Amino acid sequence: MMGTELNQTANSAFSDYIVYVDESGDHGMQNLDPNYPVFVLAFCIFHKRHYANQVVSALHQFKFRHFGHDLVVLHEHEIRKEKGAFTFKGKHQKTQFLDELSQLIRVHNFILVSCVIDKSKLSGTSDQNKNPYHLALGFCLETLHEFLQEKNQQNLITHIVFECRGKKEDNELELEFRRMTNGANRAGINLPFEIVFADKKVDSPGLQLADLVARPIGLSILRPGQPNSAFDVLKEKFYCSGGRQNVGRGYENWGLKVYPLEKSEKPR
Repeated sequence: MMGTELNQTANSAFSDYIVYVDESGDHGMQNLDPNYPVFVLAFCIFHKRHYANQVVSALHQFKFRHFGHDLVVLHEHEIRKEKGAFTFKGKHQKTQFLDELSQLIRVHNFILVSCVIDKSKLSGTSDQNKNPYHLALGFCLETLHEFLQEKNQQNLITHIVFECRGKKEDNELELEFRRMTNGANRAGINLPFEIVFADKKVDSPGLQLADLVARPIGLSILRPGQPNSAFDVLKEKFYCSGGRQNVGRGYENWGLKVYPLEKSEKPR
């Protein structure tokens, strides 16, 4: 009989972690949205055992409670705009839905690494002609490697899952991903990461959770004084200095990087 625990010893070439990625905002520099002039990339890092045994089942149970089936794919934009399956029957139902979703994110463990590119400030810098997506990707990959070093997993293969955006965009991303993992990074080392593309319609709990976190991160930078209950939950997920004793603090310019930096700030 198969055990309920995920057994990683079957193939010791793979790390204990899986990463799901999503973004918020337009990565192009041609059109600048004055209401959201940022690009956000978010890496959600899950321990595979916790993900398989708890996160997946919790998200499917959540869907059964609210929709009666588990085929609905959660998208932040559709929830916010109340489109499709997210046409709520009044404010009470929407509040209950969002509260339960926030609680699901709060109680399940994952590590968050994110980069926010302020496109309005990028012009005039030495990186003004670079792709904001690629700039954010470089930071997130390097920080992911630091996290894996802490866990003594840096020499094992870690898969990073991206949602498909289009053939041209996916090809450009894969080329840049492989360039960075083949040594074009600040450490100048090979990074044992493998890229995986997932169709937009795939029912991946990890991708759906990544989809939910990116925009609240962007809004926390754009409007720091505005109430942001979603970000309040996410603060304790960020990779931070000081380990578990410092969760919710010490994540700025650590697990969360904003680029370009303010002149008064220094990169770590």
